[in-house]
Amino acid sequence: MLDRFLLQGPEDARFTILLAHGAGAPMDSASMTAAAEALADVGFRVIRFEFAYMAARRSGIRKPPPRAETLNPEYEAAIAALGARGPLIIGGKSMGGRVASMVADDLYGRGQIAGLLCLGYPFHPPGQPDKLRTGHLKELATPALICQGTRDEFGTRDEVPGYDLSDRIEILWLEDGDHDLKPRKKISGFSTADHLATVAKAAKAWAERMPA
Repeated sequence: MLDRFLLQGPEDARFTILLAHGAGAPMDSASMTAAAEALADVGFRVIRFEFAYMAARRSGIRKPPPRAETLNPEYEAAIAALGARGPLIIGGKSMGGRVASMVADDLYGRGQIAGLLCLGYPFHPPGQPDKLRTGHLKELATPALICQGTRDEFGTRDEVPGYDLSDRIEILWLEDGDHDLKPRKKISGFSTADHLATVAKAAKAWAERMPA
């Protein structure tokens, strides 16, 4: 497992963030790398890992992503292998954040994590707004920050405020951002780098509000 980690940021950081990738892109995709760099730039220790089905592609074996809930044990195994010192925040991009959200409360209850950070949460499949993936988020006890583009086809700013979500969840809306938090600069005036800097700044402020 340790050979599947990518590490960035200061080793003596107060907080470590463990990020899992989305369903279709690996841990070293351009969007994951840019997000990790932005978070590391504000002082987080950022660790990325891959689920086994994605890692297999590096050996020429292409596997479709399994059902998200079947990846819960792999996420927990990554946490154990990491052995982070100090407060640990778990999360990820899209599906990776969803998996983290499903294991979060058990880990938070045992004092193993401090919070949950999701980058583009997949509230529902694109074009299927009635198929919500929010049942476990209604009673979430773990402090959580979801960073979401306002035009994310997995959950827009018009849709998400109507969902029944725990009051432990904070949502940072990124103007005109898509599922990768990427805006159309000519329309919004923002670049992807602008939005990732906003994410990093907000994540740092959110983390520093957590109980010591």
